[in-house]
Amino acid sequence: MGKDGQNRAYLFSIVLIAVIGGLLFGYDTAVISGAEQALDAFFKGASDFTYTRLLHGFTASSALIGCIVGGAVSGLLASSFGRKKSLLIAAVLFFVSAIGSGHPESGLLPYGEPSLALLVSFNIYRIIGGIGVGLASAICPMYIAEISPANIRGTLVSCNQFAIIFGMLVVYFVNYLIRNSLADTPEGIIAAMTEIGWRRMFISEAFPAGAFFLLVFLVPETPRYLVMKGRPDAALRILARINGQTEGARILSEIKENIVEKKERLLSYGFTVILVGALLSFFQQAIGINVVLYYAPRIFENLGASGDASMMQTVVMGIVNIIFTLVAIFTVDKFGRKPLLMVGSAGMMIGMAALAVFSFCDLIGIGALIFIIIYTASFMMSWGPVCWVLISEIFPNTIRSQAVAIAVAVQWVANFAVSSTFPSLSAWSVGGTYLLYAAMSLLSIIFVWRMVPETKGKSLEDMSGLWKGAGAAGTGV
Repeated sequence: MGKDGQNRAYLFSIVLIAVIGGLLFGYDTAVISGAEQALDAFFKGASDFTYTRLLHGFTASSALIGCIVGGAVSGLLASSFGRKKSLLIAAVLFFVSAIGSGHPESGLLPYGEPSLALLVSFNIYRIIGGIGVGLASAICPMYIAEISPANIRGTLVSCNQFAIIFGMLVVYFVNYLIRNSLADTPEGIIAAMTEIGWRRMFISEAFPAGAFFLLVFLVPETPRYLVMKGRPDAALRILARINGQTEGARILSEIKENIVEKKERLLSYGFTVILVGALLSFFQQAIGINVVLYYAPRIFENLGASGDASMMQTVVMGIVNIIFTLVAIFTVDKFGRKPLLMVGSAGMMIGMAALAVFSFCDLIGIGALIFIIIYTASFMMSWGPVCWVLISEIFPNTIRSQAVAIAVAVQWVANFAVSSTFPSLSAWSVGGTYLLYAAMSLLSIIFVWRMVPETKGKSLEDMSGLWKGAGAAGTGV
């Protein structure tokens, strides 16, 4: 029990289970990084169609279509079935996708024979997993925000981003181990990856997905959802166990006052709050982070590394990402959301601009690797976790599930647009592509400075008052 009466052990155990959804989010989106070149080689062997660069770009990012769908329906599922049941649905989708992506033949198509039908089947399973990612990306931070006390909410929601990055690092290691267990020679590894390696990479996700499904049964529903569904007694039991009886009763009173105020339409607080949430999502993707995450091994190969070296550099980058995500976790409730976002944007702009210069000058070496690390480290201590913190807390209670769904859907649309266009853009001009992402980083600084309010230390119930003036005036904060 903490000095403030909070049962930190119970709270942390709930959050620890919830963030496994974030781990699966990272695992599912990054597993493609180790498998995409093998998939390219596998489907190029098809005789009934030509596997083009455009098709490969779609295949490498097809899960993002599911992410858009999952993000879009997350609000409906969260409000209709609750946050907890929505997490269970996401876990099932992760598991089905893991098995199906590894065996897209599904007992219906000839095993190991590349064909257009097999490509379609593979992408369907990846889209199913993407729906799980879309749900988890919206529901996990929402769940954590609604269960957490205001004074440590930013820290706990940031843990979800840590789990995302940790999931990516785990799958980088898993991919590396699978790759190097297949054969003893580079030629043998390439052949085995094309035949069986990519399958094992996708199937490996079934283990954490199954564990997540079982563990979610142990966590409670969020108090705010229970109040909205007319179950204040159940909400009080959870609030009292987390915050102590007196503080729990006070928080319940705040929630009830806010919930019964009125059943609000999506635009009850004006268009600005929705626009800010959507632009937060847009800029988190438009700055190009997922290009680095999805295509990391190929980027490192373009910078002069090859084979195991590129995979190991990807692992090193994952470790750097974790370290700087921890920086955000320990500072977001101390320095606030806006300062971290603006400092991170400046670091990303410098990193991408430098990479553009290196590319234009055809300078490949350790310098380029350093600026990739500067770029990703800047993202991980700012936009990575802090964007999710703001999306989970910035909307008033009565419109949160709908507004979060819109913001998350925008994020995955932007993610898909950036990731699927990278192969074609890089074929046009690698340096020009990096320069585009640098420009987006600059625009994100201006956006945060002018439009994003500071929410540090405010309760979720305070968000109604924060946006009422903006809704009445129809202008920004």
